[in-house]
Amino acid sequence: MEKKGAYPIILKPTNTGYYVEIPDFDSGTQGKNIPEAMEMARDVIGLLGIDLEDEKKELPEPYSKKFTTGKDDIVTLVDIDFSEYRRKVDHRAVKKNCTIPYWMSVEADKIGINYSRVLQDAIANVLGKSQVI
Repeated sequence: MEKKGAYPIILKPTNTGYYVEIPDFDSGTQGKNIPEAMEMARDVIGLLGIDLEDEKKELPEPYSKKFTTGKDDIVTLVDIDFSEYRRKVDHRAVKKNCTIPYWMSVEADKIGINYSRVLQDAIANVLGKSQVI
């Protein structure tokens, strides 16, 4: 199931950049400028979100927590596609056993084929996904 959201963040200026408050996830991060701070917030939201999914817990709804802001604070939204984020960061290798004809193995070994890469590329092609690794 595709799960997307747009969560509010509060950018608080500091001497070295921005502290980012992420109320819906009771978390925070920082960045040296606004684009980096927003990127870091997206990473925090993505990682915490897929952790919640793995634990079979509900994702918080945007604006589920009240927050206050200071005079110089910037409130904005960070969008996240949790399914896409998971595909981007979850590259754990899993072992799969497959069988090919002997002659094919001999010919592939002669030219140094990387079986794992070929299988990954073929599966990505069948799924209509591009390789990210």
